Amino acid sequence: MQGRGAAVHSAAMTYKLFDLTGKVALVTGGNGGIGLAMAEALAQAGASVEIWGTNLEKNARALAQLKAHGGKVGARIVDVSAEENVVAGFNATLAEFGRVDSCFANAGISNRWKSFLDIGGEDYRRVMAVNLDGMIWTMREACRHMKARAEAGDPGGSIVALASLGALFGAARNQDYTATKAAIISVTNGIAVEFARYGVRANSLMPGWIATDMTGASQESEVFVKNVISRVPYRRWGRPDELGGIAVYLASDASSFHNGDSILVDGGYSKF
Repeated sequence: MQGRGAAVHSAAMTYKLFDLTGKVALVTGGNGGIGLAMAEALAQAGASVEIWGTNLEKNARALAQLKAHGGKVGARIVDVSAEENVVAGFNATLAEFGRVDSCFANAGISNRWKSFLDIGGEDYRRVMAVNLDGMIWTMREACRHMKARAEAGDPGGSIVALASLGALFGAARNQDYTATKAAIISVTNGIAVEFARYGVRANSLMPGWIATDMTGASQESEVFVKNVISRVPYRRWGRPDELGGIAVYLASDASSFHNGDSILVDGGYSKF
């Protein structure tokens, strides 16, 4: 009878580990594409959400979407390619929201080179500055804050870096972009090892072919769709909102022991 009673009691309980009420999430590059989709999912799950972007109009549109979910939200102009911008932006976020429980380092750009032989110059440097340096500065400031909280008796936090399926596969004419994504996986793994003692977990996400503004030209290419998207077992592009669930999971207490992982969200492309 005791065992049966315990089972009934357990069945009556509500599983609330995915509830983000009271938590604060920061999403860089959060005014469009995957970043905005993740921010919306986090807001719907109860989190207060701050997004960073570099376009005032896109920030305003994204903020209006997020406000529709009813929680506290904010948008800030931050160009993560400059270290001082990230430090100032993070401090401003803390001043407004009081804390950051999960940090999604998502801001990224890409060049479309005609050939690897053309890679170089200021456009190359810009990709490195945003996609690698900017992510490192962002995650560093999040770790600094989470370590300080832990030392004050409030441990915990989640760091999430947006990498790419391209980190694992050859991407012709896009080697600079994929180099940053491969590098950021290594950085995230190092954070996972160093900061676990403070209750912080760090994981990277590797989206596959997702329909965003960044992949717009490829979406319009019949040759690309025929030769590449046909290899996705679902035979379609992924949607940005299909990254929302994993974002909520990684921000929530449900992922409290999930650390140092690189998670593919590619519709099975890498297995076919």
